[in-house]
Amino acid sequence: MELARPTRLKLRRSSLGRPDMPLVAIACRVLESVLGSYLCGAGIPLILMEYGLHRTPALMASALQQEIDRLTEPSIVILGYGLCGNGLVGLRARQHTLIVPRADDCITLLLGSYKRYAEEFSTEPGTYYLTKGWLASGSHPLREYQELLEKYDQETADWVIDQQYHNYQRLVFIASNQPELDACRAQALEVASFCRMRWGFRYEERIGSTDLVNRLVNEACQLRESTDDFLLIPPGGEIKQEAFWRGLREGKQ
Repeated sequence: MELARPTRLKLRRSSLGRPDMPLVAIACRVLESVLGSYLCGAGIPLILMEYGLHRTPALMASALQQEIDRLTEPSIVILGYGLCGNGLVGLRARQHTLIVPRADDCITLLLGSYKRYAEEFSTEPGTYYLTKGWLASGSHPLREYQELLEKYDQETADWVIDQQYHNYQRLVFIASNQPELDACRAQALEVASFCRMRWGFRYEERIGSTDLVNRLVNEACQLRESTDDFLLIPPGGEIKQEAFWRGLREGKQ
């Protein structure tokens, strides 16, 4: 599904009481294929952050804060991230307005909705997700095991990798579209083969959706308050973990 290109006026007009605020996007590079050309074509700056931040969530907020603090003009800042292992907790809006998907991680964005993510999680919670971006960055079990072997003896490397992944039962490769799936399948199958032999993982494939990313961009300048799908962090605000708890927002225990 292609992102429906909105008008420039729709993207630039703010309903937050600040007309014509600049719109800037800061996103994980895993979303480059669904955000890059679209935002550039609309004249919206896109700052891509390296995949490695997912492996060190404790460093994510500080890295993103540096990018936000470089923006001198008060702006509406779209964050192409989920909570990502609490990696966004403590991030401050400063003089800007942050728009953040209410998602556990980037998988929700790639699948296109929290509902689809919840369905996958309900079907099999012990799932490891793989994407083109994580293949490119080497952020997957096979590469991590190879790195461990370079640092430690085999017994130690085996213990560390098994502790990290032995509770998973399934590996799912998510592609943005069929051509991407076809291009990356050989690499994905190599990782899947390693995981199957070591832990008995099943391998499955999914074509994602740009629906949630589409809405994130198109609704950013129209939000007046947080919704079920997006958080609005006003100037001076800070991202807190509890803001992502859907049960809390919906009045559930």
